Amino acid sequence: MDSVTEIKEIWKAQKDVIDSRLKEFKKLWEEGSEEEIFAELAFCLLTPQSKATICWRAVENLRDSGVLWFGNVESITDYLKGVRFKYTKAQNIVRARNFFTINGKLKIRETLSQFSDPQDMRDFLVRNVRGMGYKEASHFLRNAGLGEDLAILDRHILKNLLRLGVIDEIPKGLTKRRYLEIEERMRVFSRTIGIPMAHLDLVLWYRQTGMVFK
Repeated sequence: MDSVTEIKEIWKAQKDVIDSRLKEFKKLWEEGSEEEIFAELAFCLLTPQSKATICWRAVENLRDSGVLWFGNVESITDYLKGVRFKYTKAQNIVRARNFFTINGKLKIRETLSQFSDPQDMRDFLVRNVRGMGYKEASHFLRNAGLGEDLAILDRHILKNLLRLGVIDEIPKGLTKRRYLEIEERMRVFSRTIGIPMAHLDLVLWYRQTGMVFK
């Protein structure tokens, strides 16, 4: 079975699960609380060079304890078991929480709603949230139901794009220009094989990890 056929087979088998997950993401933005949206933001700040499942477990514990909303850097760090660079990432969570807090209340939805284009939202996040590059900002927007046409270029996705011939090599670093270039190649590939971008990301993640996650 060639790689494209395999991708299509996975999509066919997992399409209902993927549709359900994407609906959950949209529901978060439409009906979720600001605190729930911030939990997703914190998760995406934790994921670089760390396992997504471990990061989400840490966020759940932070959320359930209330430390995510009120804790300082040190208390948040205590919850980041198994997360790499945990002190720096705890600092980034506190900075993001402060940035999005207006008159004592989290206002992520209101802040981002000033932009109609998810790519403009992404640029805003990259400029203003420390620890959030294009991958992390794309991840958050997709998980908040806003970035279905954005690429989340983590190591799993890049490895698969290489195997599929979408890219010629895995770049050592991703400048904005290189990120957008690979993202556009992924969009073209997505259209060519008839699998929507948001679905393709989760299909490739499934291919690498054996699960549809976040």
